[in-house]
Amino acid sequence: MRVLLVEDDEPVAESLRRGLVRYGFEVSWVTTGAAALAEADPYDLVLLDLGLPDTDGLDVCRALRRRGDVPIIVISARSDETDRVVGLEIGADDYVSKPFGVREVIARIRAVLRRARPAEQQAAAGPDRYGPRLTVDRRAARVRLDGAELPLTPKEYDLLAFLTEEPGALMSREQIMEAVWDANWFGPTKTLDVHVAALRRKLAGAVAIEAVRGVGFRLVVAPVPAASPDDSP
Repeated sequence: MRVLLVEDDEPVAESLRRGLVRYGFEVSWVTTGAAALAEADPYDLVLLDLGLPDTDGLDVCRALRRRGDVPIIVISARSDETDRVVGLEIGADDYVSKPFGVREVIARIRAVLRRARPAEQQAAAGPDRYGPRLTVDRRAARVRLDGAELPLTPKEYDLLAFLTEEPGALMSREQIMEAVWDANWFGPTKTLDVHVAALRRKLAGAVAIEAVRGVGFRLVVAPVPAASPDDSP
């Protein structure tokens, strides 16, 4: 999935770009409204800062909306309610105030895409990718590692599907047990540790499942390896 990032603050843009790439997104970064409006390659979603050096981001949002229905999430240091209302009224799908965390932006992207895409489009979108090695096809309930289907038990699949809904987010043991097992589960939670251990063995090197003692677990996607000078053409 390709994201058009319109942000003139280099540290903010670089942080967002790295975070989005870790979660499997392809990012095209521009620093001005003119460059955003001139972007010729197709993109699936826009992250748009309002404080651009050449024009007001609200004007860019308005122009992008006139062109089509691509989802637009405004990211801005303007936290005034008026700006939020205006942004949403002229066509933005969501509004995130700075400072923000990458995980929050990822969650907002997924929520917007779920709202924006009809069910058939979501099905056509295919498997979700987590880093360079792992894909989860929720429609078919299949997981692939390095292109090969990975055999998982039903509960192993359910656990992985739940943790990959929001990579990097800390999930409590109670949240996981309720989502993957049953809201009325009264058995020992040791079964969770057994399934986590099994997934760690099967997914070693692709994703990590980190334990936070006394709290729960978080899934961390392995970063895309940086190209070495020897890889250059």
